[in-house]
Amino acid sequence: MSNAMMGPVLAQVGLTLVTLLVLYARRVPAMVAAKPTNEVMQDRQSLQALPAPARFAAENYNHQFEAPVLFYVMCIGAMVAGLVSEAALLLAWTYVGLRVLHTAIHVTYNRVLHRFSVFLVSSIVLIALFVVLAMQYWGL
Repeated sequence: MSNAMMGPVLAQVGLTLVTLLVLYARRVPAMVAAKPTNEVMQDRQSLQALPAPARFAAENYNHQFEAPVLFYVMCIGAMVAGLVSEAALLLAWTYVGLRVLHTAIHVTYNRVLHRFSVFLVSSIVLIALFVVLAMQYWGL
């Protein structure tokens, strides 16, 4: 079971790569149509003029490097320290599932309340993963 956490880690990495593909599929055509100058491309505010689907894909890709970084650290740390348990594995898979749902909402209809609700639950799961691993580490 020591390497079982690689499944959720690989799934989360896979989600990040899928969001990268969605980003390219939406942003490149939008940029080609907009024909921005170099100066415009360097101004973050002017990129707000791109169509919403292109902006949402870029935002979601950036989100994959925020809270999921803690997820990666905890999962890899759990494998290295031999702290992988059924509870930790269940929480890890739950976290990834919620991140998939968050991404699906963000890059489709993007209802902020729905997206935030999923983000909130995924944050609670991430905290629970931390608590489980910390308790196992300290033998509690």
